[in-house]
Amino acid sequence: MLSILLLLGFPAILLGMVWVFLFAINTASGGYIDAYGNTVTTIDMDTVNHEFLLTLPWVVAGVGIWFAIAYFSNASMIRHATGARPLNRRDNPRVYNIVENLTMACGMPMPMVNVVDDPQLNAFASGIDEKSYAVTVTTGLLNTLNDEELAGVIGHELTHIRNRDTRLLITSIIFVGIISTITSLTARILWNTFIYGGGRRRSSNGKNGGAAIIVVLLIGLICAAVAYFFTMLTRFAISRKREYMADAGGAELCGNPLALASALRKISNNPGLGRVKREDIAQMYIIRPRNMAQGLMESLNRMFSTHPSTERRIQLLEQF
Repeated sequence: MLSILLLLGFPAILLGMVWVFLFAINTASGGYIDAYGNTVTTIDMDTVNHEFLLTLPWVVAGVGIWFAIAYFSNASMIRHATGARPLNRRDNPRVYNIVENLTMACGMPMPMVNVVDDPQLNAFASGIDEKSYAVTVTTGLLNTLNDEELAGVIGHELTHIRNRDTRLLITSIIFVGIISTITSLTARILWNTFIYGGGRRRSSNGKNGGAAIIVVLLIGLICAAVAYFFTMLTRFAISRKREYMADAGGAELCGNPLALASALRKISNNPGLGRVKREDIAQMYIIRPRNMAQGLMESLNRMFSTHPSTERRIQLLEQF
């Protein structure tokens, strides 16, 4: 129930960002000079609310189309981004049998099993329903872990599927991606406008139109950045506790918490996928890589990482 309420927070934040933007524009453009020469700012709430209601259908339609495309095509997008390929029993009986035995033990349908040809150690679960649920592992993971450690890792990922964590995470990733894109696009337009002579443009009545554009973009950037910050907080609240729950579920499924702890210790030495540098994909990994791209967005991602400390996770498993 808490996760559902948190998910509802994403569209609420997005719509709140639009309303605050309209409010700020109305406030900045309204006002008059009184008899003493002072600027008096006026706020017309009726106009703000009217403009919001006019804008609302376009925002909902645009976000809805974006969300639907990303939500229902997520499986193919993830496979394309990671280079994952399906794996069946004939390709690798060891992995397939481990997944099959664990799913039979917990009474869940068999998900797809994918493998990525990569020497780094990684595993993740993905999908939104029984048709798209998948557990993906790298060849580096298969070559490094023994059977008990591999069972612990796969049990962790199966627990994510059983708890519907993958559906929640994909939903949060899409909303964070929408607001992140808006923030980045606004910042880029603002920078280009500022650098390439926005201040030289003048409207027909002689007013500096370029400066007005910069003010509007700056207000939009601030609103988008604040919205992005709150979506990161919401994603953090959804995901972090679920990693601990998946560790506990994986330990219970494989019957050996120390094996999962050992696997996490090995993975932490070389986590990730060499060809994938996307933060949205990295959120699904069993351990988030340390070598993601740097920058302001990355600093926020590290601060509000979906994954708790690996050392803390190992410590709890060893006390299981």
